[in-house]
Amino acid sequence: MKKLMLALLLLPAIQTLAQKKPLDHTVYDGWESLGERVISNNGKYVAYAVNPQEGDGNLYIQSVTGDYKVIIPRGYNVSITEDNQYAICRIRAFFKDTREARIKKRRPDEMPKDSLAIVALGKTDIVKVPRIKSYKVPDQKGTWLAYLLDKPLPETNRPRTPDSLTRINTMLSMADSLIRVADSIRNKANLAKSNGLAVLQPARTNRSAARPAAEPVEEGTELVLKNLLTGEERRFALVKDYYFNKAGTVLLIETTRKNSDEASVATIIKLNLEKNTSAAIFKRFNEAKAYRMDEAGTQVAFVAERDSSSKALQKFFKLYYHKDGMDSASLLADNKTKGVPANWTISDNPGSLVFSKSGNKLFLGTLPIWPVRDTTVPEIDRVSVDVWHYNDDYIQPVQLRNMNNELRRNYTAYYDMAAGQVVQLANEKLRTVVPTQEGDGNVFYGVSDYGKRIATQWQGFSLNDVYKINPATGAAEVIRKDLKGGNLQPSYTGKYLLFFDEIKQQYFVYNNTTQQLYQVAKDIKTSLGDEENDVPDDPNAYGIVKWSEGDQYVYVYDRYDIWQVDPEGKAASVCLTAGRKDKTTYRYVNTDQEERFIKAGKTLLLRAFDERDKSAGLATLNLFNKEFKIIFKEKMSVSPAVQKAKDADVVVYSKETYQQSPNVYVQALDGTARQLSNTNPQQSSYNWGTAELFKWKAYTGKEAEGIVYKPEDFDPKKKYPMIVYFYERSSDGLYGYNAPAPTPSRLNISFFVSRGYVVFVPDIWYKKGYPGQGAYDYILSGTRAVVKQGYVDSTRLGLQGQSWGGYQIAHLITRTNLYAAAWAGAPVVNMTSAYGGIRWGTGLTRQFQYEKTQSRIGATLWEKPNLYIENSPLFHLPKVTTPLVIMSNDADDAVPWYQGIEYYTAMRRLGKKVWLLNYNNEAHNLVERKNRKDIQIREQQFFDYLLKGEKPAKWITEGIPATMKGKEMGLDIK
Repeated sequence: MKKLMLALLLLPAIQTLAQKKPLDHTVYDGWESLGERVISNNGKYVAYAVNPQEGDGNLYIQSVTGDYKVIIPRGYNVSITEDNQYAICRIRAFFKDTREARIKKRRPDEMPKDSLAIVALGKTDIVKVPRIKSYKVPDQKGTWLAYLLDKPLPETNRPRTPDSLTRINTMLSMADSLIRVADSIRNKANLAKSNGLAVLQPARTNRSAARPAAEPVEEGTELVLKNLLTGEERRFALVKDYYFNKAGTVLLIETTRKNSDEASVATIIKLNLEKNTSAAIFKRFNEAKAYRMDEAGTQVAFVAERDSSSKALQKFFKLYYHKDGMDSASLLADNKTKGVPANWTISDNPGSLVFSKSGNKLFLGTLPIWPVRDTTVPEIDRVSVDVWHYNDDYIQPVQLRNMNNELRRNYTAYYDMAAGQVVQLANEKLRTVVPTQEGDGNVFYGVSDYGKRIATQWQGFSLNDVYKINPATGAAEVIRKDLKGGNLQPSYTGKYLLFFDEIKQQYFVYNNTTQQLYQVAKDIKTSLGDEENDVPDDPNAYGIVKWSEGDQYVYVYDRYDIWQVDPEGKAASVCLTAGRKDKTTYRYVNTDQEERFIKAGKTLLLRAFDERDKSAGLATLNLFNKEFKIIFKEKMSVSPAVQKAKDADVVVYSKETYQQSPNVYVQALDGTARQLSNTNPQQSSYNWGTAELFKWKAYTGKEAEGIVYKPEDFDPKKKYPMIVYFYERSSDGLYGYNAPAPTPSRLNISFFVSRGYVVFVPDIWYKKGYPGQGAYDYILSGTRAVVKQGYVDSTRLGLQGQSWGGYQIAHLITRTNLYAAAWAGAPVVNMTSAYGGIRWGTGLTRQFQYEKTQSRIGATLWEKPNLYIENSPLFHLPKVTTPLVIMSNDADDAVPWYQGIEYYTAMRRLGKKVWLLNYNNEAHNLVERKNRKDIQIREQQFFDYLLKGEKPAKWITEGIPATMKGKEMGLDIK
């Protein structure tokens, strides 16, 4: 009787599980993910976005206590004001409206426009403003909001008034007509005069006078400045752009000319929001940009150009400056200013202009004046040729890829206010300059690889010379030559410079006071470079946390822990965490992007990751008393982005597992977590799955790890088909959520698991010179270990991988016939030809990849040709029996797509079952969503055919002839 009762109780649960449906290809668009999120300074409110893969999302504004929530459909780009009083965001137009407009190829001004939403926190009313271009709020004062409106819609109840440009064009057309009439009269008069007739000559029309004096411009629109506390509004016409200073006390406004008003001029207006005053500080310019203010807003700098037409091939910007008390901005520097190198000019790059912390220096960028294109040569006669020279720093594809950046590359300089001149710091030989003390330090540092760049072709890196720079004069002095490494980090004042030497695997410090260079952290016995490095190159450093206040200490990482290091090398290094004994890694969470150093006695927020069970969490470390505290550590994945309230010990983050979609959590550092979001509730209707850590002994004898994914309705007595997916090492992602999505190239794990497949993802370790053997030793041994568990059918095994994973598949199926189906995306099959190929995304040759990095040969083609052949599947293809699909796209920016052609033509020649998919104009990983959806369908059809015995799709059995390209119909998406 008891057994019967128990069975009856379990029956509804069993029926519910049985009723769950498998995922299909229609679910993708509505599946949700977390977007942006912010927390108020007082830690009381959180705003976050939940967005579908395609469609309209929602923005949620919630109290951390859970008693208040506002939902803004299609909200994004959210800000919470500094005073914790308001949340402001943009609202996208409906997805369907934007999509329809794109289909109809609407002009930009005809596209649906965003709206603005304003919410008083704690209240549910939403104030909306239609048709906005942008909005801004100050960093440090919550009173003000500024937003720029888009052009108003034309009135529909009366004939549309032509815009300014249309009216001007009409006037020009009329003027041209009058000129033609006058020319006709003049010609007739001249003819009559030649025939001896006397005529009255009309006055000559001045052609130039018939045209307006200034070129038409894109007119600005209306700017609204709103006081959020009082509701007061001020409006400004013809605004192009606007900028708050950091403190929120000053607003700069740039206006354009009005085309219909010849008296109007472009103007920069400075509003003092505290004193309620305004002044025009600059007028009559064609273009202005790169606006910068000091923190107080008393100094303003920008670059502007007054002389050239909008179509000029070359423009020379000048640097202008305004300070409170000045009537208008004055010219500070141009290409003739003392200190600017000959034949150089002022850069218009916005990122190069910045005031030092004190405001005494104004940093700017300068750049060479490049020759302009010769427009006198007709295009039909212009020769287009790339000259590859053996002494070039970089080969032509790299140069062409970076050409626009090089033409705009600017070099750091600053304007000395006292001396009235420019001090040039960087140049073409010393490109990188690192200021100290936020621009006010008495020593700067620089790095240069000038004359050493050719070797990047086969090394993948260049050696660097390290310099100290006298900012007063710009003079540079070498303090370390030929450094292989990085992690260069000056202390705040610049007294010390720390860097890691990869060859010696040690940190060194340059002391500017003593002008000595010496090793530090010598007493740390654990490795400060990657302990697990398995590429044929020196290990990278685990990295630097930050310097402490007053340059007293520098904090560095080893594999697990954080160390406090004395930059003088005198005091003993101190391990501040205890991760190594528990194999738990601790890493600093920087919650303040403006933090320049770690303040004395600060409590650090740390991420924790346990290598043993892949659990994660957060911890704190008090630097004053060295107290270490675990906030939580759970068998979940914690998002890399953890945000902390500025004025409260409250953090917001997201957590997930394979079963649990990512959700937003908020937590006081001394309290418990509260879940705010609930994404993807529809998942409960689908057969999902589980993720388990799986361990086995590889053929090398090493204990290996991987992840086994099983269907939710898994029955250990059944025999399942299994797909093995891999890249290098993935087991640390045990608790990662795998949303069903049309992926760029990787296996859609949750989709296949839901439909009755087991998926195995093994970790792979490599030995120098034998990458193919590494794949064999770990993938094959892992596959056989899972099969031994009894629930996988050894006759129904598949492989899927992309790029490096695709290469390993190509190698593996030459070594075993265990697998019944294989899908290799963008594989390299011939290392001898790929060795000299180009990675078109960067323009780099692929040689470094084989000698130093992922391909792990560790030698040149001429030194070890046998290894290149042994590791190239092309030379072993006669052994292949596994049916194979290759994806190799003709715009691949990483692997030369002819590798796919070599693979396909060889397999075809050998009579193997092979298909090649070339998504036209697609990259290494698919970008277009329609193509991503297509490949998911074809992957399912391929594996279902060979691993489940289902009816094959037509493209599998018959192919698709070119005459049917673009007409293929009937892809089953169920």
